[in-house]
Amino acid sequence: MCGIVGVVSHSPVNQLIYDSLLLLQHRGQDAAGIATANGSNFHMHKANGMVRDVFRTRNMRSLPGTSGIGQVRYPTAGSASSEEEAQPFYVNAPFGIILAHNGNLTNWQQLKDEMFRIDRRHVNTNSDTEVLLNVLAHELQLSSSGLQLDPAALFKAVSGVHRRVRGSYAIVALIAGYGMLAVRDPFGIRPLCLGKQETAHGVEWMVASESVAIEGIGFEFVRDVRPGEAIFIDAEGQLHSQQCATTPSLNPCIFELVYLARPDSVLDGVPVYNVRLRMGDYLAEKIKRELPDVGIDVVMPIPDSSRPAAMQVAKALGVEYREGFFKNRYVGRTFIMPGQAVRKKSVRQKLNAMNIEFKGKNVLIVDDSIVRGTTSHEIVQMARDAGANKVIFASAAPPVKFPNVYGIDMPTRGELVAHGRSDEEVARMIGADHLVYQDVDALKQAVRDINPALKEFEASCFDGNYVTGDITTEYLDRIESARLAPSSQSDRDAASDAMDGGGPARSQLHLQLSVG
Repeated sequence: MCGIVGVVSHSPVNQLIYDSLLLLQHRGQDAAGIATANGSNFHMHKANGMVRDVFRTRNMRSLPGTSGIGQVRYPTAGSASSEEEAQPFYVNAPFGIILAHNGNLTNWQQLKDEMFRIDRRHVNTNSDTEVLLNVLAHELQLSSSGLQLDPAALFKAVSGVHRRVRGSYAIVALIAGYGMLAVRDPFGIRPLCLGKQETAHGVEWMVASESVAIEGIGFEFVRDVRPGEAIFIDAEGQLHSQQCATTPSLNPCIFELVYLARPDSVLDGVPVYNVRLRMGDYLAEKIKRELPDVGIDVVMPIPDSSRPAAMQVAKALGVEYREGFFKNRYVGRTFIMPGQAVRKKSVRQKLNAMNIEFKGKNVLIVDDSIVRGTTSHEIVQMARDAGANKVIFASAAPPVKFPNVYGIDMPTRGELVAHGRSDEEVARMIGADHLVYQDVDALKQAVRDINPALKEFEASCFDGNYVTGDITTEYLDRIESARLAPSSQSDRDAASDAMDGGGPARSQLHLQLSVG
């Protein structure tokens, strides 16, 4: 999971992109980068760390230009938090291309081998984004014969990308001297939306992972980018679009709605906040069925993403809704922190339980999901330490039983507390008196209640159905082996730094690229 943004304007875009990345910071806290185009010159700055730490005044001044892209990143599938893998990525031929990507390519290793053996292109990192960039560059070379680039040639190249690439990908790219390209994979797994702003000098365009990044800086949300669609905004600011996939279908990642996206975003016609309320309605119905005689005194959310569901549960059960956990907002998401010890330690730093709200009560705690169970166990123990009589734990999402291979960092089955275990076994592991999970069908129906046009979803972590059709047991075994056995000394050093409480690397990278 990452956040991407691209802007084509009539004035400098560096501040617009910076502000948009701040609004997407929840999507990645490992690294950030911005690239701008000033005529045929590219300017780029990227580093490990959060947006406010990566960019200083001197960095912003070195990013001139009226078009640009940006990304906030966290690594997936056990990849290293390497400065070299911060995005965007650059390749100098053909034309000069800078690209940022949100998602995960499931056949990136095969493509990397093809790059070297067949396409005669060298990929220098283990980032699937660099592979994706080189595939696009190769297809552009073929479609344009290395000469003038027009929208038809560009869309032909994107069709070639769709034929070769598997997995999830939302892309923004700058092509030197030509304009900005945005692409969404044929399954529409990762979100991407389009916005615009009318100015005295003409229309300005923007694409971003979530609508909140568009509306938060004053642009108007236009629509979602369609699965398989390519949008090209040329050097004159004209928008061109075309469907480039042969059999596109919309299968948005349902975990975006459960946990990843901001509640004030709208993804594929679904207001995130509204669907989280509906999740609470369905969860309350199941709690009534399964625990009719428990005697719940109070409902409490784990801030922040479970609040809407918890409010609806309390309303439906007719019991008090209380805020018993208080959040330290200066600690990153435990879900994306490496290593069980780091996650366990950070829970107590991140949350504090107020004793007066727990003492002597039967407390129903509502969380958005349970992934590894480490956080849930610590939360249950905190409630008991604060004096709770009984602790009932409810997950607004179904059990996470299967690895996610499309850009969310939960790749190994052994890390998933619900994999191969019953609900009762999970309840014992996290220390709860009772545990209630949302049903998979109820979760999907909660989304359809908001937007009936959505028929299918990428919900593999819940139902084990991998929509791209290329995921095998052998594939899952390979990525688990790679995660459990770091492949380089830098991986081991990064893991050691994390376990010792070390922060992100502070070295920074600045590139100024002159193209053609």
